Amino acid sequence: MKIIYKDGTVAECPQEEELHVLRHSAAHIMAQAIKRLYPEADFAYGPATQNGFYYDVDLGDRKLTNEDLEAIEKEMKKICKENLPFKACMLSREDAKKLMEERGEKYKLEHMEDLADETEFSFFQQGEYVDMCLGPHITYTKALKAFKITQQSGAYWKDDSNNKMLTRINGVAFRTTEELDRYLLQLEEAKKRDHRRLGKELGLFAFRDEAPGFPFYLPKGMVLRNTLIDYWRQVHRKWDYVEISTPQIMRRTLWETSGHWDHYKDNMYTTVIDGEDFAIKPMNCPGSILVYDLEPHSYKELPLRYAELGLVHRHELSGALHGMFRVRCFTQDDAHILLRKDQIKDEVVRIARLFDEVYSVFGLPYKIELSTMPEDHIGSVEDWDIATAALADAITSIGKEYTVNPGDGAFYGPKLDFHIEDSLGRTWQCGTIQLDYQLPGRFDLSYVDTEGKDVCPVMIHRVVFGSIERFIGVITEHYAGAFPTWLAPVQVKILPITDRSAAYSEEVAKKLDQAGIRAETDLRNEKIGYKIRSAQLEKIPYMLVIGDKETEAGLVAVRTRSGEDLGAMTLEAFLEKLASEIADKK
Repeated sequence: MKIIYKDGTVAECPQEEELHVLRHSAAHIMAQAIKRLYPEADFAYGPATQNGFYYDVDLGDRKLTNEDLEAIEKEMKKICKENLPFKACMLSREDAKKLMEERGEKYKLEHMEDLADETEFSFFQQGEYVDMCLGPHITYTKALKAFKITQQSGAYWKDDSNNKMLTRINGVAFRTTEELDRYLLQLEEAKKRDHRRLGKELGLFAFRDEAPGFPFYLPKGMVLRNTLIDYWRQVHRKWDYVEISTPQIMRRTLWETSGHWDHYKDNMYTTVIDGEDFAIKPMNCPGSILVYDLEPHSYKELPLRYAELGLVHRHELSGALHGMFRVRCFTQDDAHILLRKDQIKDEVVRIARLFDEVYSVFGLPYKIELSTMPEDHIGSVEDWDIATAALADAITSIGKEYTVNPGDGAFYGPKLDFHIEDSLGRTWQCGTIQLDYQLPGRFDLSYVDTEGKDVCPVMIHRVVFGSIERFIGVITEHYAGAFPTWLAPVQVKILPITDRSAAYSEEVAKKLDQAGIRAETDLRNEKIGYKIRSAQLEKIPYMLVIGDKETEAGLVAVRTRSGEDLGAMTLEAFLEKLASEIADKK
């Protein structure tokens, strides 16, 4: 595939850049289609994304319908058939400004003002449409063969809620129609697995307009949540963590010392107590620091591993809220480790092995990303270089590979992000290991070294699940709501066929409860086929069908949610099978 660069040069596109160029070009073709259909449209940003593209458009008071999106896609196909050439040119700031003024592109003009140091700007044109862009692009519109408009949403200009809300039109694009079809099938499967729908259907969690972004856990959701937390505590005891709990609200001065007030205050909820400013914690780390600072420490005690299931609150824009994936309050499965510099490598290795253990239980493979120093950071470049090298050395020492994500570290230190892959091949950033040379010094933390001197420790911030809420969302979609037996809110459904079986069914239920099994009995006056289908829709792992034969023989007829009939067996045999499955977390 040939592409054209901003200087007009045409060359063969490197294979690894093909999709990005196709998708970026698709955004331009979509903008041209929109302009043809809605001449009043004013364009903001239109980049390529991981699987496609979008353009943020000011359409005035016009609200697009699904039919409008179909019309845009149809017009894009027409433009591709026209096989218009992409042409590139460079214009001086004066000429570029004049061109944008003539075309009424107020957002492009504002963007030019943001680029105050630029003396010239590059433009790409196909047919009657001209866009300010760095490129590169395909050489002819016909090269775009496989695309689809997928949705629209709202987006603030420059992601600033003080600015106008624009219409964001999204699409996907691939090299071939086969690749596109596969992706669209995956999207359909993802809709079936949408955790928001499943959460409602399975009685796990809910959201209300009275509390936007704040989840309500329902009884079965609490069972799932508590089971996850029980497992988390079991793992952390095994790996020598001690659990703490720190206050929800702390003085503003604490957040000023930590640096969060300067770097994060727009995302923090605040209140006033006794005439003083306080903040509801968006992070748990300052609380762990205050716990460490309660008493003096020796080098012999380190590393100290504080684990905290801390409820944090962060102000997210309403347009960014998305089920359990993006909420305004969530429980971080945090840990903060205070240690010596010579312990960093061993501790990061130890954490990586803990992560490996946890993710393997859920059948979640992962990839690791090393995020380096952002522009908005605290601490010296030298400290950052040392910390970044320490993370890289630790992870490679155990044979793990990583990719670099430049400039995406936390403001206080570099980090290793663990991107897990679900059953649909989608990736989610959950676990993270953040190395911090800054906060311990800002709080004057110390330990006594071998020579009796006070030395500042290093701090590691890390989470495994990321947050309980987000992880529940991820695994709900990963398992399509059919949780493994150890996690399932209801593990067994007892289904008596007739009223004559009810007493024995209740006896079975009592024995299951005594064995620690979560069971329910369906005593409704319904046919057994209906009861079985209901239990399957509830995605309950096992059903025990009990009729006259089972009652007389003291047996249970076992069925699985997938429809497999395991036949009749003694309750003891079933309990033994179940106990093994739960213990092994199969």
